[in-house]
Amino acid sequence: MTDEFNAALRRAGKLVRAGNPKAATEAIQNALGTGGLGSMAKGGKSPFGKAKIGRGLRETLSGLAQSTLNGGDSIEPDLPEGATFGSGSFSCSAGSRDYRLYIPNLKGSAPTGLVMMLHGCKQSPVDFAKGTGMNQLAEAHGLIVAYPAQSRMANMQNCWKWFDPADQMRGAGEPAILAGLMQQLQRDHAIPKGRSFVAGLSAGAAMAVVLGQTYRDVFDAVGAHSGLPYRAAHDVPSAFAAMGQGATGSDTGEFIPTIIFQGDADSTVSAANADAIAKHAPNGPEVLDDGNTGGRRFSRRSVMAPKGHVVMEQWTVSGLGHAWSGGNSAGSYTDPTGPDASREMLRFFLDLPKKGA
Repeated sequence: MTDEFNAALRRAGKLVRAGNPKAATEAIQNALGTGGLGSMAKGGKSPFGKAKIGRGLRETLSGLAQSTLNGGDSIEPDLPEGATFGSGSFSCSAGSRDYRLYIPNLKGSAPTGLVMMLHGCKQSPVDFAKGTGMNQLAEAHGLIVAYPAQSRMANMQNCWKWFDPADQMRGAGEPAILAGLMQQLQRDHAIPKGRSFVAGLSAGAAMAVVLGQTYRDVFDAVGAHSGLPYRAAHDVPSAFAAMGQGATGSDTGEFIPTIIFQGDADSTVSAANADAIAKHAPNGPEVLDDGNTGGRRFSRRSVMAPKGHVVMEQWTVSGLGHAWSGGNSAGSYTDPTGPDASREMLRFFLDLPKKGA
């Protein structure tokens, strides 16, 4: 194969990891010539010939083509006029990850904050953006949203490695990569102090909790949907045990403001894990309420800080399984019924006092 084709494959790989297989397909189509991947998927011949492109590569390209033809992540979210949903890559001594970045139409104004969204297993940034609807809400609030992409080289199921001791500490592994990306974006976009947040689903929620414990100087609050407490596991077997039975976890000291969402019908991550995250909240006045929103009942426990703002919210949604509450069915692991977790997380984040206030 030519150097140009190898370069095209590398570009395509980065685009796929960033959740943009449509652009990846186009990159390889351009490298292959007018035959394109569509003709390859239908039995067409590559201009490079079978001797130069092995069977495995041909099957990979054909599979990518078929995935694109079938839709899925290749369908980009609709963008308001003036908004962008670009791709990038961040590298540091701990490693690298690709990411997507949503920048709303700020109309010349500075962004009001930055939210990092960590997808769950078997998901991608595009899938997660569509399922949570976070871009649309960010547009209304003037927020920038970053969607890091887990690498299949790190985990074949695209799970963030919240269960690995090497990825549960400051200055190493995935926490260092994600915190480094957040710091770069804070500098590049002049994010106001006290307005940098991280949220996630399942494995992404567990990693968001890890980041809240290890990088409180980088992240100002955590949103954990169907997640697990810090250091709930130390390997894959203990991770499955924690997911199924619940884990006590631990913490490293000062509690970071946290909003928790959990379905009481979740058969993948035990609701006991939400209780374990919440138990580390500081002592303070509590408010208990319940209601019915979006077709599902919920209960909510709020803990107040000494200054009067809410420092922890724990939502338990009746009948919700392992899915993003109030999400969009265009994405995976979503349930359109119930309270809108994305909206409530942003409300919780933005109601927090700014640092120094």
